Amino acid sequence: MVGMFDSGVGGLSVWREVVALLPGQNIMYVSDNAYCPYGSRPAEEVIERTKKISEYLIRQSCSLIVVACNTATAAAIDALRAAFPVPFVGMEPAVKPAALHSRTGVVGILATRGTFKGRLYQETLHRFASQIRVVEQTGDGLVELVEQGLADSPQALRLLRQYIAPMIEAGADHLVLGCTHYPFLIPAIQKITGPRVAILNPAPAVAKRVQFLLNEAHSSHMSTVSAHYKFFASGAVATMNMMLQDMGLAAKAKQLNLFS
Repeated sequence: MVGMFDSGVGGLSVWREVVALLPGQNIMYVSDNAYCPYGSRPAEEVIERTKKISEYLIRQSCSLIVVACNTATAAAIDALRAAFPVPFVGMEPAVKPAALHSRTGVVGILATRGTFKGRLYQETLHRFASQIRVVEQTGDGLVELVEQGLADSPQALRLLRQYIAPMIEAGADHLVLGCTHYPFLIPAIQKITGPRVAILNPAPAVAKRVQFLLNEAHSSHMSTVSAHYKFFASGAVATMNMMLQDMGLAAKAKQLNLFS
């Protein structure tokens, strides 16, 4: 069983890439939406929450855990790896491919405050983007809109236009999505950027890493019939169930209280 968690429904953008690559893999997903968004939370609180979730997933026999949240990866993955014996796969903003393939030498990055402050992001930026111009933008309010099922709403389009227009004006030809909620905004983003800006979602690379680690450990445990998926949320389940339905799944999320 693979465990996966996020501050909310954003990690489903990673879940669907893992399922596309490993269709027989059993997966358990936890949304900590009662505490969403993580981006403005102190790192110590994010570490405490993610440790609780990881403990639960391990008790449910998960042999690998995907931290399907950029902010949680930035704040907590070192602590999680030190605390638990299972492998953790985290999110890394796709700065490297954006920098390598940019023709204009300008790259836009849309992320949360927590991601921008994280060690991994800063190290990646220093290592791969020192020769290009990076236009950073905190996506305040976007996670909340996705959590409300408003990814295609006029409100989302207005915020995205406000955030992305300066990147386009600066000459950015690549837009890096630094939050797992943001891939659900891609249709709206493309209305602003058109085809001239490449939108980079790191989720497929994460799925490949999961596949590699499972194969290496010979622990993929693929179902010969159909995979079993479980979904839990620390808060309301309505948005997640709507998104699961939109993804063609009959599964329903259940409420899970780990923090009482």
